[in-house]
Amino acid sequence: MAQRPSVKGVADIVALIDGLRRVTGRARITWYLAFGGLFLDAYANAALSAGLGPMTDQMKLTSTQISVLTATAPFLAIIFNPVGGWLATRIGRVPPLLIAKVFAVAGALLAAFSGDFTTVWLGRVLVGIAYGVDFAVAMALLAEYTPKASSGRLNLWQAVWYCATTGNLLLALGFFHLDVGQDIWRWSLGSAGVIALLLLVLQWLFLVESPTWLASKGRLEDAVRNLKKIYGIDAVADSSGAEAKAVAAAPAVGMKDAGVLFKGEYLPRTLLSSVISLGQGLQYFAVGWYLPLISLTIFGDSFEKATIGSMVFNAVGIVGGLASALFGRKLGLRMSSAWGFGGVFVALVLMGLTFGKAPIVVAFCLPVLFILCHSAGPGANGKSIAALSYSSDVRALGTGVTGMVGSFGSVVGLYVFPQIKEALGLGDTFLVLSVVPLLGMIVCLLIKWDPTRTGTSPDEAGEAVVTEQHSPGSSPGPSADPAGTSGPSPTARTR
Repeated sequence: MAQRPSVKGVADIVALIDGLRRVTGRARITWYLAFGGLFLDAYANAALSAGLGPMTDQMKLTSTQISVLTATAPFLAIIFNPVGGWLATRIGRVPPLLIAKVFAVAGALLAAFSGDFTTVWLGRVLVGIAYGVDFAVAMALLAEYTPKASSGRLNLWQAVWYCATTGNLLLALGFFHLDVGQDIWRWSLGSAGVIALLLLVLQWLFLVESPTWLASKGRLEDAVRNLKKIYGIDAVADSSGAEAKAVAAAPAVGMKDAGVLFKGEYLPRTLLSSVISLGQGLQYFAVGWYLPLISLTIFGDSFEKATIGSMVFNAVGIVGGLASALFGRKLGLRMSSAWGFGGVFVALVLMGLTFGKAPIVVAFCLPVLFILCHSAGPGANGKSIAALSYSSDVRALGTGVTGMVGSFGSVVGLYVFPQIKEALGLGDTFLVLSVVPLLGMIVCLLIKWDPTRTGTSPDEAGEAVVTEQHSPGSSPGPSADPAGTSGPSPTARTR
C-alpha cells in the first residue's frame, strides 16, 4: 500500500496540487464555478450597456446621470477590490464569493424594478460592491485551485468576459424581437439577477474552501480533507513541525499588512501587475468610445444592427481571450503583455492618423487589431500575473490591490477621455492615448518578473508575510520565513 503524503504546511499543499497534470473531476466543477462569478461580473456590466439607450429615452436621463450610472460599478470596485481581498485573507475564499452573489441578486432586482434614476443607481451600487469583491477573490481562488502545468488557463477569464458581454447582447436582441419596447433594459438587468441567483445556489452547494488558504491558517486537518474532496489526493496532516506551529501562533494578516506588497521582492511584482492592469483599463476606453461609431457606420443606426455590430467586435475579443492562454504559455505573461501593448500602440497611432480619412474596411480592421492585441495580451494578464505572484497569505490582498488599480483606470477612462475627445476630437484623442500602451510596454520590458517562468512558488520557497507582531525585531518582508528556516530565493511562481 502506498504511503500517504504528509502535509506540514502550505508548501506541501502547493507541491501536491502542482504535481497534478490537469484539473479534473470535482476540481473541474469548482474551477468553472469560480469562473462563473467572473462571467456574472462581465454580464452585469454589459446588461447596463445594452439597455442604456432605451433607459435614457424612458427615464429622460441627462448626460451627467448617464456618466454616473456607467462609472458607479468601476468606482466602487476601487474600494471593494481590496476589501474583498481583505475578507478572503481573513475568513476564507468562498464566503466573500457567496456574499458577492447576494449583493448581485439584490442590485439587479432593485435596478430592474426601479421607477426612477435614484433607485437604478442604488441597484448599480450593490452590483459594484459585488463586482469589486468577487473579482479580487475569484482570481485568488482560481490561482490556488490550478496546478502549475495549467496556470495559463487563468487567462481564459478574458474570453469569459467577452462571452458574457456577447451573451447579454444576444439576449437583448431576443428581448427586442419579443417587442418589450423601452422596457428592454429591465429585462437585461433582471436577467443578470437570475444568473447571480443560480450561481449563488451552485457555489453554495459545490464550492470547496481552498486547501492552500486553510493550510496558511494552520488548519491542516481541514486542508487535507478538502484536498481529497477536490482532487482525490489522500494526504495526512502533520501538525508537529515548526512551520505548522508558527503559522498557528501567528496573528491573522489584515489590511495593515498590505504594505508588504510594496517591499522587497514583491515590489516589482506589484508594480508590474498594477501597470498592466491600469494600462489595459485606460486603453480599453479608446475602443469603448470608438466602437459605437464603427458599429453605426458599418452596421447601421437601428438598435438591432448596432447590437449585431457590437457582438461582432466582442466576438473578436473572445478569440483574443482564448489566444491569451496560448500566448501566456508560449511567451510568458510579461512578454505577451509587452507584445500586446505594442500592438495596441500601433493600432491607436494608425487610428489617430487615419480617422475620418480611411476607407470603411480599414476603419473596421484597426479596432479589430486593437481588440485582438488587447484581449490576447494585457487585457487578460494584469489580473492573472497578480494572482500568480504572491504567497497564499497575501494573494487575495495582491489581487485586490491590482483590481483596484485597474478599476481606477476604468473610472478615469469613463470621465477623462470623453473630455479629451470633446476638446481635441477623436483622432487626436487616439494619438494622446497611445502613450498609455507605449509606457505599459516599456515597463513590461524593464521589469523581468514572470511567475510562469520560475521554478517553484513563493509558498514552496518559504515566502510569507511576517509582521513585527509575528517576529519581534524583524522587518516585514515577503522573503521572511515563518518557520525560521532558510529557503530558496523568493523569485518563484505562486499559484
